[in-house]
Amino acid sequence: MSDDGDMDIYDLRVSVDRIEGRSVCGMAVGDHFDLTESAHLTIPEGKHFCVYALASVLPFLAAKQRELAAGDWLAQDSHFLCPDPGERLVMRVERIGKRRMNSADLT
Repeated sequence: MSDDGDMDIYDLRVSVDRIEGRSVCGMAVGDHFDLTESAHLTIPEGKHFCVYALASVLPFLAAKQRELAAGDWLAQDSHFLCPDPGERLVMRVERIGKRRMNSADLT
């Protein structure tokens, strides 16, 4: 972690933890994307990530990038579901790094 900047932010990995139904979107356990430097989303070359699964986890990522109060449910929960009820794809959000950034660079 660098000493430059005025805020700490976590880099995240969102990965397919399990599929409890049938895989309609063609993803498999272990498929993932990384969210780094606040807003840089990367997917491994040759892979894809379902836009509907992405849409279901996207609203929570900004909060998961920041420190949360110990009692906050989002600090304790890291699993999210794809909206397709037949697929029941479960994603896990994990912090993979922490960096110091300038908030002025992000607004």
